[in-house]
Amino acid sequence: MTAPGPSIPDFCAASATQVTFRGRPVAIAELARQADDAARALIRLGVGPGDRIALWLPNCPEWFVLFIAAARIGAIAVMVNTRYRSAEVADIVGRSGAKALFVSPDFRGIDFPAILADVDPADMASLAATVSVFPAGEEGAAARLGDIPALGFGEFLAAGAGADTCLPDGADLPEAGVAIFTTSGTTDKPKFVLHSQQNATRHAQDVIRAFGMADDASPLVQTLPLCGVFGFCWAMAAIAAGRPILLEERFSAERCVAAVREHRIPHLVATDDMLHAVLDLDADRTALRSLRMAGFAAFTGDPGVLMDRCEAHGVPLVGLYGMSEVMALFAAQPPDAPREQRIKAAGRPVCPETVVRVRDPESGALLGKGRTGALEIRTPNRMLGYFGNPEATAEAIDGDGFLRTGDAGYLDGTGFVYLARMGDALRLGGFLVAPEEIMARIEEVPGIAASQVVGVMAGGRPRCAAFVIPAAGSTISGAAVIDHCRAGLAPYKTPVAVWQIAEFPTTPSANGTKVQRRKLQALAQRRLN
Repeated sequence: MTAPGPSIPDFCAASATQVTFRGRPVAIAELARQADDAARALIRLGVGPGDRIALWLPNCPEWFVLFIAAARIGAIAVMVNTRYRSAEVADIVGRSGAKALFVSPDFRGIDFPAILADVDPADMASLAATVSVFPAGEEGAAARLGDIPALGFGEFLAAGAGADTCLPDGADLPEAGVAIFTTSGTTDKPKFVLHSQQNATRHAQDVIRAFGMADDASPLVQTLPLCGVFGFCWAMAAIAAGRPILLEERFSAERCVAAVREHRIPHLVATDDMLHAVLDLDADRTALRSLRMAGFAAFTGDPGVLMDRCEAHGVPLVGLYGMSEVMALFAAQPPDAPREQRIKAAGRPVCPETVVRVRDPESGALLGKGRTGALEIRTPNRMLGYFGNPEATAEAIDGDGFLRTGDAGYLDGTGFVYLARMGDALRLGGFLVAPEEIMARIEEVPGIAASQVVGVMAGGRPRCAAFVIPAAGSTISGAAVIDHCRAGLAPYKTPVAVWQIAEFPTTPSANGTKVQRRKLQALAQRRLN
């Protein structure tokens, strides 16, 4: 049985992990010591147990200091994507009631002070201060929001270092909430997914056991943003394993390839578009040979194409599954499994106490292996709930502790397979069908670079339609695509129409860029009407 995880401060203080940022190494244990001063500074701002602070920061050592500091006093860190702009920041900070906002004014040349200037201070009335975080040794003008006090990070820390404030003894910290991740909010405002300290640390220990990470001292590349659950879980796993972290402010394929080659790195996780960029730079097909596992999340393209490329480069690609409510890296395919298994999202849950079941969305009956329905998960590392939204929490978690994931999938011999969001899964011919199945068939047609399949109503019954992006210099015949699908798929899976499109509408998230299928669905329905 998995033991409860320790508190975040204890977890970090006991780790041998070194974080290297811009060529400068620092021990995570040292960052945990600095966090005590930051914790006292937070207390001076009026932040206490259960209160929130907002981290609108890129990957940097100060992120760890502030996250640990919040945990040290039982406060909660709200993760804010650096891609968010005024309306999104105002909504997240305002609804969470954050008492302090930490911002990096010079990241990627983005004018964060100007973004803040666009925010009505009344929308973030809970703030006691904005704190500007600059790289070590650098300073600049603090970002200001109306008349709310604006501090530099050095000034903020100095206030804590000079205080004689007593910090909590930490006895109850493991069970306290510590991190809020936002859902994508495609149909409504984002929900706030709240996790406890022991959720985060216990899950990290499960990950390193499942991925075989504990017996290797080589570094791990941290290019995924810490503000997203995908990047967060990877960093926590590195700390649990005591592995060095090569911390990157943002993804660079060049630096990633160089790091894997130089340090003989065996583990890598990334989104599919990041892996394609890395493979593009491995011209001699030798730079990535040290990888024993490359875990991926498919957000933008055909995983079959990525699998083909990885096999040509000697990279063992494995499908992953995760969501904010149960953490990223929740399940993974075995690296030694056959290709047809490894390409599938999900696999075996990393926590051995996890139970996954599948329910028919119409009859409510539980389904056996191989039958597609709605995935439900019970795991010790599940979220505490949706912060500030008990109604949504009650709707998502049943009386037996199972989370209704909103995902479609099925059980198999390894564990389970994720197919699509229930809203994206297509009910065709009386069956639930994953759009990816039809997309894989479509992308067999020469000249197609990418495709998306959505559900529509045509002739009074549910059908599917497709959009395709042509490869450079190609023109696609919709009729040819339909004929190809009809020749290899059941009639009800054949698109009723296929349209060529220059690009898919996308939305950025902390975990990767995602295609907005709802917009494509609306466009397809308009064209059919």
